Amino acid sequence: MQPRVDLISLGVHSVDASRSFYVDGLGWPVRREVRGEVLFIQANHGLILSLWDAGQMQAEAATDPPAGIPCITLSHNLGSAAEVDWVMAEAESAGATIVAAPKTQSWGGYTGYFADPDGYRWEVAFNPGWEVDDGGTVTL
Repeated sequence: MQPRVDLISLGVHSVDASRSFYVDGLGWPVRREVRGEVLFIQANHGLILSLWDAGQMQAEAATDPPAGIPCITLSHNLGSAAEVDWVMAEAESAGATIVAAPKTQSWGGYTGYFADPDGYRWEVAFNPGWEVDDGGTVTL
């Protein structure tokens, strides 16, 4: 697994309130949005900040943080489903706990989740629409 983070996801109580803060208030650029569910913001060269409905995120990432503790995942995007399987096996061999086996998602991608020794969730994903141009702008 390459030492790279492509996407940071925050489980939020209200995607609309987060949109008001980050987009309307701070002026951060939206790359893609599913109203009320998830918002993808270009945060840096090739890096996306995802503001995701906390309930949906916790269900997919198989996590239930203690009350008052926000849910966060780090994502590592790859070029194929086979690469996802390989990295998930590599992580497990290194001591990770597989919390959600890789599977095809309704939006067309393929993702799995593992937990590091402290329980932080990593999403390992193949997103067929994910591209980063030379200027670092992400297309989803």
